[in-house]
Amino acid sequence: MQEFINIILSTHYLRAIAIFVGAYIVMQILLFVSEKVFLRAAKKTKTNLDDEIVARTRVPLAFLVLMIGGRLAAEALEFAQIVNFIIENIFGSIIVLTTVHVVIIVVNILLDNWGKKLVSRTRSTVDDDIFHMIHRFAKILFYILGFMYVLSIWGVEIGPMIASLGIAGLAVALAIKPTLENIFGGITLIVDRVLRVGDTVQLEDGSMGKVMKVSLRSTKIKTFDNELMTIPNGKLADSKITNWHMPNKKVRITINFGVEYGSDATKVKKLILGLIDKEKGILKDPSPYVHFTEMADSSINFMVRFWIEDISNKLETKDSMITKIYDTLNKNKIGIPFPTRTIYMEKS
Repeated sequence: MQEFINIILSTHYLRAIAIFVGAYIVMQILLFVSEKVFLRAAKKTKTNLDDEIVARTRVPLAFLVLMIGGRLAAEALEFAQIVNFIIENIFGSIIVLTTVHVVIIVVNILLDNWGKKLVSRTRSTVDDDIFHMIHRFAKILFYILGFMYVLSIWGVEIGPMIASLGIAGLAVALAIKPTLENIFGGITLIVDRVLRVGDTVQLEDGSMGKVMKVSLRSTKIKTFDNELMTIPNGKLADSKITNWHMPNKKVRITINFGVEYGSDATKVKKLILGLIDKEKGILKDPSPYVHFTEMADSSINFMVRFWIEDISNKLETKDSMITKIYDTLNKNKIGIPFPTRTIYMEKS
């Protein structure tokens, strides 16, 4: 018993105990100050960001101070070299992992507060998927870096390990190349704002439909025949896409028609322009116009062009105007000819 007391009272042990007790006191002071001062000050600011950071990091930071004290105390002890090595490295590993944990907490808070505000501004789910992927990747990356640093503390050579991971990563990347193409294609679609949920688009093969969902790997488009097409983002990003909702929903409608020879071309133009002026939903700017385009074999041909506010009304508006043009021409005794051909027969 006396021998144990003598060991405790020795200079090295007293110094170690003093260091550890001092670290414990600093930890308690840090907890007290963070609760009574920092948290109260953070609550007075307009943002909740600092409140959350202080609240979620105060305990890990206090524990970190205690572990640093333990590491310093271990250095003051005079155990066998191998024992000191193990004790110091245990404390060092805990310090590194705790530091990584604090960094991840701060990064998560920043991503949650800033990233979610950005992705909430769009209707697409691609940016949400990208956000969650970055969120997970950042966490895994910090843990890997922390784990590798811990290995270096214990004397493990991490150079060969990094090289092995690089080769393994290349093999994995080649194996999942199609998936990566689709993921980066989805990122390209959302970053370039090629299409959004609700847009009406026409694909390179002529297919048309409404964008229902843009996910990280594929895009779903519902055609006007109520068929759901699922297209890999990698293929979609490399193809030509016509988006009828960009830069806005305005769309121009073109109607071609012909009347019989002998009709008054000026009268035809006035009749159709007057008809357009009375039609609701047709924009005045850009101005509608009627062009005399061709003297064809069987008819003189005209082209009507006008703009409407929303592409979703294109088919209904075009149908309505073609019907009214036809009725107006009939009402005003302007003939719409059939294709005809005159044949002259010469007597032998």
